Amino acid sequence: MGLKYVETVKSIVLFLLVALSIILTFSIWTYSPRYETIEQFPPVDISIGGKKKIDEIIKPYKVLFNFDDVLKGTTDSDKIDRIMDKITDWKIADITPVDENFTTEDISTFLRKPNRFTVFFQSEIPLSVYDSVLTIEEPTPEISFNQIVVEWKPDNNAMTVYFVSKVNKKLYSGKVKAEDYQSLDNSILTKGRELQEYKEVKPDSSSYLVVSAEPVETIKYTFLEDEVPINKFRDALFSDANAVRNSQVGIHHEELADDHALMNVYTEKKTFKYVSPSADSRELAIPSELLINTINFVNVHGGWTDEFRFTYMDAKTRFVRFRLYLNGLPVYTDSSSSAEILQKWGKNRIYSYARPYYRLNSQYPAKTEVELLPPGTDIAERLRKSDMLDLDAVEEITPGYFMKYKPGLFIMEPAWFYLINGNWSRFSPEGLGGELIGLE
Repeated sequence: MGLKYVETVKSIVLFLLVALSIILTFSIWTYSPRYETIEQFPPVDISIGGKKKIDEIIKPYKVLFNFDDVLKGTTDSDKIDRIMDKITDWKIADITPVDENFTTEDISTFLRKPNRFTVFFQSEIPLSVYDSVLTIEEPTPEISFNQIVVEWKPDNNAMTVYFVSKVNKKLYSGKVKAEDYQSLDNSILTKGRELQEYKEVKPDSSSYLVVSAEPVETIKYTFLEDEVPINKFRDALFSDANAVRNSQVGIHHEELADDHALMNVYTEKKTFKYVSPSADSRELAIPSELLINTINFVNVHGGWTDEFRFTYMDAKTRFVRFRLYLNGLPVYTDSSSSAEILQKWGKNRIYSYARPYYRLNSQYPAKTEVELLPPGTDIAERLRKSDMLDLDAVEEITPGYFMKYKPGLFIMEPAWFYLINGNWSRFSPEGLGGELIGLE
């Protein structure tokens, strides 16, 4: 009898084993463990100040109109912006070389001709960078300029845009649509005739120097001390803020470092210098890439804490300078602090980054006083009579601010500055010859 049911029992056991296997497999497939909820922390915000566009960082400092009967000009930032707003709407095409050996004498002769106005920039600018500001209707050539000259011809309603490169001694021209002449005639030239009168101060010289013939109204500012916490820059510049070591080197000198980079902080001057030695590069930089990289670097951490403008670049040393401006005028200072952002671009990243970490609350100054600077022609005449320098060596005379830093206060004093051999000096009536500000 027992043998009669052996096969039946085997079949039942086999069925149960198969069913158990199916149940276990299904359980494994559908099993979902209960994990503890992990708390989500918001990302760390390392945006220090604001981000800026090209037209906010690369700006002209002076505009000069050469009419038939008079020179008119301005260094007023608002008036320059209104003129540039019209120029940026023009459609510029067919940019071609005019002169491949455009000397200083050639530039002076060119600028002295009537029926043209000149837009002056502090440094050579790659056109392929500034084409985001201008409207250029074709691929932009890899050229640079430091002056834009617009020539108009009233007899046939035509105009030409020129790009002047003082450093490379080159002149380029671009064609402008005929319909854009209306904005020139109805708006720009009208604004130009309303500007201050300017005069050339050394007409027999090979260089062209034109300054205001009228007093310049400025404002003296006093700001209460304010600063960006240095830890914000630490978090922005070091890859791992937790790995940064902090050492007190002196009373006013701190050192922040990890295994790859070093930041020296000078608390009395409110400045710091960051260096990443492994990023060093000796290769010649492409100017347009160098300028864009350094601007983007500051934009990433919102490092434009105040109004900084591009003022100098050297592709050989991969060095770029941005200067502090206030109400459209450059700010200079002595060794008590700094008014510059200095960058050296390395291999695909920053090599060195030096700058102030103070911040001007320009909308709410503690004190303001209206000051009237004497005409630029007066300053030129005093420099001419000085035994300490040669006026023929002076390349530019322009108003600006001299910043005095005292604990708790930033005092911005309006003054005249002049440029000789790349160095800006403050004009001082007491000690004629001026006070050297530094390489520009």
